[in-house]
Amino acid sequence: MCALIPSLSCRTRVVVLQHPSEARHALNTARLAVLGLAGARRVVGEYFREEDWAEAGHAPRLLFPGNDAEVLTPGYGQDLGMPIRLIVPDGTWGHARKLLHINPALAALPRVMLPAGLSTRYRVRHADVPGALSTIEAVTHALNAIEAPRNFDALLAPFEALIDGQIDGMGAELYARHHLNRKVPWR
Repeated sequence: MCALIPSLSCRTRVVVLQHPSEARHALNTARLAVLGLAGARRVVGEYFREEDWAEAGHAPRLLFPGNDAEVLTPGYGQDLGMPIRLIVPDGTWGHARKLLHINPALAALPRVMLPAGLSTRYRVRHADVPGALSTIEAVTHALNAIEAPRNFDALLAPFEALIDGQIDGMGAELYARHHLNRKVPWR
């Protein structure tokens, strides 16, 4: 899988603020995103200092939905006069909300969010929220918008290999029983 991890550079600098419980997951997509992006960082913890996410000469934007969040569209931020520092909380939705709650300076940052209607490729994990994406998918969609017309889909190659390996490891019957034929309350 390591051979599939790209080495992509971009003006946008990504920092993932990862809840400690997420750092222990074998299917840790935030780690894959950071490995594939030059200048990206991952900071594991619950309490963060401004130094953990700020970068001089970059406009901070928190990738997290909310009433005041701007929807990322192609070319977002070109009028800012400086590149973006994309701050991505990583964990379950509950963990991510907790990170914002206990870090008020982080929660006060200008927010951006992905457009509605995106769907996950994460076929071996279930989310309680419709439209939920893995961290690597969210980062890829965000960079595709901010850095348009550049495309960062190459970040998803190791993610796809990881998923295919998980499906192969569990076998077709178990995969179908637990992932394909599963009834989801919001569907």
